[in-house]
Amino acid sequence: MPRHILTFAFLISSVCLAQNAVPAQAQTASQTAAPLTLTLQDALARARNNAPQFLSALTDAAVAREDRVQARATLLPTVTYNNEYLYTQGNGTPSGRYIANNAVHEYVSQGNVHQVVSVAQFADYNRTGAAAELARARAEVARRGLVVTVVQNFYGLAAAQRKYSTSQAAVQEASRFFDISQKLEQGGEVAHADVIKAQIQLNDRQRDLREAQLAMERARLDLAVLLFPDFNLNFTVVDDFRLEQPVPTSEEVVAEAKQNNPELAAAIAAVRQAQAELTVARAGYLPSLTFDYFYGIDATHFAVNNPDGARNLGYAAAATLNIPIWNWGATHSKVKQGLLRAKQANVELSAAQRKLLADLKGLYSEAQTAHDELELLRNSADLASQSLKLTTLRYQGGEATVLEVVDAQNTLTQARNAYDDGEVRYEVALANLQTLTGKF
Repeated sequence: MPRHILTFAFLISSVCLAQNAVPAQAQTASQTAAPLTLTLQDALARARNNAPQFLSALTDAAVAREDRVQARATLLPTVTYNNEYLYTQGNGTPSGRYIANNAVHEYVSQGNVHQVVSVAQFADYNRTGAAAELARARAEVARRGLVVTVVQNFYGLAAAQRKYSTSQAAVQEASRFFDISQKLEQGGEVAHADVIKAQIQLNDRQRDLREAQLAMERARLDLAVLLFPDFNLNFTVVDDFRLEQPVPTSEEVVAEAKQNNPELAAAIAAVRQAQAELTVARAGYLPSLTFDYFYGIDATHFAVNNPDGARNLGYAAAATLNIPIWNWGATHSKVKQGLLRAKQANVELSAAQRKLLADLKGLYSEAQTAHDELELLRNSADLASQSLKLTTLRYQGGEATVLEVVDAQNTLTQARNAYDDGEVRYEVALANLQTLTGKF
């Protein structure tokens, strides 16, 4: 093969290797970087910047605000400047053959101040105000719902990490017990069946460890999708369960929920919007008034003054009263639609009020129960740890069976996992309760 071909092939391969090495180096640097430590407040801030449903609600609220700005603009006069040249086929007379125009050559260059006054405009302005209020309420509902989602995923990952540590401790304990049973068998103190049972227990705990690791990875993936736009997995969460935060009194919850419940506010805004839409529809039966003021040139020459010295600048004004007579029942149909929407909005408002009362009782009871059970779960975990130690000592002394030790190990793992689940349950219950009050 010629030397220049070999040289060219070597250069191409070098370039390809260099291009492939850059992403690998970047990936290695990303993996070796220190993990980002996140608190719950950090997670909430990141979720508000990345959650698509929450951002969609904010966008809807911003669009509703602009609709209100546009509706307000229709209540004010508009100013335009018109420029037009009209040519008419001549017939020997100044006006020409096409008599709709004023002359054979007509130049129009004038400003126009236009104003429309109608009940429909004011009603539509009120409708956009109610729609903006409804969008804000829905954005607040989305914000509080996002808090619950973040709390559930954040503390779910923290609990998954705890369970993984619990599974590691269970594997170590099962391995230690397996060694004890082997030594006792060698000394002729226990049967080989005890070693087999200890081996089975160790296998089960190793399998549980793999499942706990998988659950932890899944929890991390769920939280990463919620928090990071670039799908970053190099982070850790602070295990800061808010156990010190007590459940507020029922009187505080009821008082704050009546003032700060966004779902109830959204239902009230929906009723206002439906009523405003009904007013807009009924305004179709009423006349509208239009005002126009023109100032500029409307003459046969495009100039301030004609050749004869006459001044072309001038003004004109017009007022028009439009009275609706017949539109084949379209206005009547719109009124019927408005009545149906208003009726449905009132039904939904009544349902929202009932749902608020049910949530007040149900969510408060859930939070109170979850908080009260935490002490029992903690006590059970402590007792299970003591039971395992005592049972293992009794087994070594020949006073307990292998089944008792295995049962004590399983009880300890279950008690610790139940306590972790209880903490997550309390955090989620507290977040759900705070959706009624708005305090997080």
